[in-house]
Amino acid sequence: QTKCRNLYLSPGDGQKWSRLRTQSLHGPSPVTTFGPKACMLQNPHAVMHIQDPASQRLTWNKPPKSVLVIKKIRDASLLQPFKELCTFLTEVKNLMVYVEKKVLDDPAISGDEVFAAITKKFCTFREDLDDISNRVDFIICLGGDGTLLYASSLFQESVPPVMAFHLGSLGFLTPFKFDTYQSQVTQIIEGNAAIVLRSRLQVRVLKDNWEKKDTVDEKGIILTNKDLETSHKAMQHQVLNEVVVDRGPSSYLSNVDLFLDGHLITTVQGDGLIVSTPTGSTAYAVAAGASMIHPNVPAIMITPICPHSLSFRPIVVPAGVELQIKLSPDARNTAWVSFDGRKRQEICHGDSITITTSCFPVPSICFRDPVNDWFESLATCLHWNVRKKQNYLSSEDEEF
Repeated sequence: QTKCRNLYLSPGDGQKWSRLRTQSLHGPSPVTTFGPKACMLQNPHAVMHIQDPASQRLTWNKPPKSVLVIKKIRDASLLQPFKELCTFLTEVKNLMVYVEKKVLDDPAISGDEVFAAITKKFCTFREDLDDISNRVDFIICLGGDGTLLYASSLFQESVPPVMAFHLGSLGFLTPFKFDTYQSQVTQIIEGNAAIVLRSRLQVRVLKDNWEKKDTVDEKGIILTNKDLETSHKAMQHQVLNEVVVDRGPSSYLSNVDLFLDGHLITTVQGDGLIVSTPTGSTAYAVAAGASMIHPNVPAIMITPICPHSLSFRPIVVPAGVELQIKLSPDARNTAWVSFDGRKRQEICHGDSITITTSCFPVPSICFRDPVNDWFESLATCLHWNVRKKQNYLSSEDEEF
């Protein structure tokens, strides 16, 4: 029997609306339209909604007309690539370029009189103030992995395809080299590219706000501190890497309860807990001892941070489950939560964090394909299984 769950999302206008999602161990069927014009080429031979990673291809319903360029703020090494790329997109490809306003406020850019003629053709926006979700056809990131995480945070629902150039430090999620950007961007515009759907976590934080309520007696005298009125404040986040719950500045162990589909499965006593996507399994989670999961695997990873237990190992659960994290009733201190390293906030008694797999993945454009790109990143960025080769054993050596 199939269970259904209402997920409440908060669109830009602040109104709540519900999306009915079927609960499945394979997680929700991901939305395969990305922005106004892009979609994934359907594979008629696919038996399940999870396609063979090597067969996931990008196609366009209509030719793309707009592109969002994300650049790491105030990084001098990215100025020239940024100017070259934007000039190429505007003058050669005739695309409408969207750039965040604070990027153009950089004196190194605003003071360039030659480049100023190009920037006048740009559309600018401000984070958390302007909605560009239905205006951008695809995204180009210049920098490190953080630029891809930032791109994800700008779109709380459908995400346009993302092409990430490796101009940062690690570059696990940025497979493209900038040397041949013109031919690579042209291939993307023509729809000749493989993509990997990087699942995200839909996180709902419910805060219990206790407020003092004044009361008036029969004589009209105001009585304070007599009653407490509780109000609930909910916040929504789309997370690409991980949700981290930790003990914050407290010297005590964190003490949080972890529920799975409404059932208490364990109490975490340690420095904290990481709930990550397969994409996030190679970030904070792997540093805490977790396994690395390919982004095409439908799963959620749960990793303790320095648990005060010899038997608490990281676990992988199906993508279709619902996780909930609360402070234990006997917790000595509060906890703190962050989402992809951002928007850190305190979690108190009565608050709850609900985590499910999102219906809106990030379509990341591949350099070759999802399998080869992932193993290439493991080798070049994390030096996975690097070891000096064992010498060949000759017949003479066997005698000894």
